[in-house]
Amino acid sequence: MDIFAVFKLLGGIGLFLYGMSLLGTSLEKIAGAGLERTLEKLTNNRLKGLALGTVVTGVIQSSAATTVMLVGFVNAGIMKFAQTVPVIMGANIGTTVTGQILRLGDLSGSQLIFELIKPTTFAPIVIAIGSFMILISKRRKTRDIAHLLIGFGILFFGMTTMESALAPLKDSEAFQEIFFMFKNPLLGVLLGAVVTAILQSSSASVGILQAIASTGTVTFSMAAPIIIGQNIGKCITVLIASIGTNKNAKRVVVCHLMINIIGAILFLIGIYGFQTLVGFSFWESPMTRGNIADFHTLFNIATSILLLPFCNVLVAISKKILKEDAPSRADSSLALLDDIFLDRPTVALEQCRKLTLSMGETVQENYDMAVTLLQDFDEKTFEKLNENEAFLDKCETALGEYLVRITSRNIRREDQKEVAALLHSVGDLERIGDHCVNIAEVGQFNKEQGITFSKKGLKEIKIATEAVKHVLTITLEAYQKNDLTAAYRVEPLEEVIDLIKETLKVHHIERLSKGGCSVQAGISLTEFLTSAERISDHCSNIALHIIEKLSNMKDFDSHEYQKLMHRGTTEEYKALYRYYESKYYDPIK
Repeated sequence: MDIFAVFKLLGGIGLFLYGMSLLGTSLEKIAGAGLERTLEKLTNNRLKGLALGTVVTGVIQSSAATTVMLVGFVNAGIMKFAQTVPVIMGANIGTTVTGQILRLGDLSGSQLIFELIKPTTFAPIVIAIGSFMILISKRRKTRDIAHLLIGFGILFFGMTTMESALAPLKDSEAFQEIFFMFKNPLLGVLLGAVVTAILQSSSASVGILQAIASTGTVTFSMAAPIIIGQNIGKCITVLIASIGTNKNAKRVVVCHLMINIIGAILFLIGIYGFQTLVGFSFWESPMTRGNIADFHTLFNIATSILLLPFCNVLVAISKKILKEDAPSRADSSLALLDDIFLDRPTVALEQCRKLTLSMGETVQENYDMAVTLLQDFDEKTFEKLNENEAFLDKCETALGEYLVRITSRNIRREDQKEVAALLHSVGDLERIGDHCVNIAEVGQFNKEQGITFSKKGLKEIKIATEAVKHVLTITLEAYQKNDLTAAYRVEPLEEVIDLIKETLKVHHIERLSKGGCSVQAGISLTEFLTSAERISDHCSNIALHIIEKLSNMKDFDSHEYQKLMHRGTTEEYKALYRYYESKYYDPIK
């Protein structure tokens, strides 16, 4: 086999793989989203799942693609893990269709019908038909059918090109000696698995084996372990697709791998056991394309029939291999909102309150991390902050839905006020969490751009962060203890924080005019001050909800109350304002 034959072989492999890809893609487009919808609506009927897996994979020409879809559905919660097992088995059967199509190359006869359906005859015909369809039609459906025909033709062109390149090996003793090595079942399985893993398609590797079989040097004893290995190697695509998915989605991959490994073990024991005890008459007989296709189909059908009754066992083993994680913080916390409490609204509201308190603790933690990240950013802390933020988002959604369900019950006036206060407070806490992320992102931006604050600016930022931490602490204390006195202390401090924000902006402009600070640092400072001021605004909102809930006034107007406080009409308010002003504003004015 000279270098030109090698080039011809590589070209044939390329045409074969491209034709298979084009054929599968075109079939998928023609079928449309119906395949995915069919899988989504799958019932728990195993035979139905097996049939669907077979049909869908037969259409898209790839068991890996079907199984990857299953991984996606399970990861998205559309399907349950247990539902996928019979579909995986069906996908293994469906993937053998390509090999059965390729066996057409074995047809022989002088009659016109045999000549027409030989790949060497119909491949150029279907390519020509497909090409003309593309040239004369603009309709997407027609062009998809044209691509299907072209893919079909290229597939067989690649096949015949490979066979032509391999033909000289028929009489090569060296080639026969190399192939003789793979009579060893373990080496044969390994070769089949590795080649299929590289090609990421068992149909493709089986097709290449069929091309090699055209030389007449591939016997049953050589081909059987290779085909068995090919069925293991196809799992690599699904394994790659499962990266980053949830635990149940990964179990789909484990189950897929188990089905093929168990099938491989059973077949190897059965084949070599029978050969040792009785012996196959065709053990050393050359295999045709059809023989290889049939054995590939037999392996997958037999494995599916044997394992279909044990779907639950496969599910259980997969769960043993990939054990459940300890409940996440979100799962543990959201378990407080059990439907069982809805018939007792007072208890249900108390559960909501407990979860809201957990949100408050998370917000406090996130603020502390955000302040640290503002001046000393690191990815690990930022990742933790974002995990906390995701928890806050989940809590807001779950609490909102649960509280709405509580209001559908016949609840007391006091409970109605509690529901209103909770709904408002949950939203405010979640928004505080968002602003904490914004502050952390300022730190991230500064690190990436090499931006630093001046010494004077850092001192002012430190005082501002302390003031915001103080207002957040008072607010959460008031909420946790239903402390009216603490709630009244929030508004004057919020007003001082507003004053600090405006003053720091003025100071920055003064430093900028004197060259003591950069424009970029000013942008970061403004972003920080905006988020800090909004955190204090949301604290003020929460405090007002607490005052409204605990106040004995029947017609409490939070907006009127805010106006009165801002005018400083009470001595208590004036005293608190002066205290916070001296503590946080005077050092920077």
